[in-house]
Amino acid sequence: MGVEDEAKDKVDKLAEQAKGAFGKATDDRDLENKGNGDQADANPDAFGQGETDSG
Repeated sequence: MGVEDEAKDKVDKLAEQAKGAFGKATDDRDLENKGNGDQADANPDAFGQGETDSG
């Protein structure tokens, strides 16, 4: 992964976090959930939705 890709990923992550935080601060559950959903899509392991080894 190149430096440009890493920078874009970080910017996207910050935007998702900001969206969720702004939704929470303004009591806008739709926006808060959208931000949290975007974060889960980007990093499913952080939200317990990653692949599991069911062996």
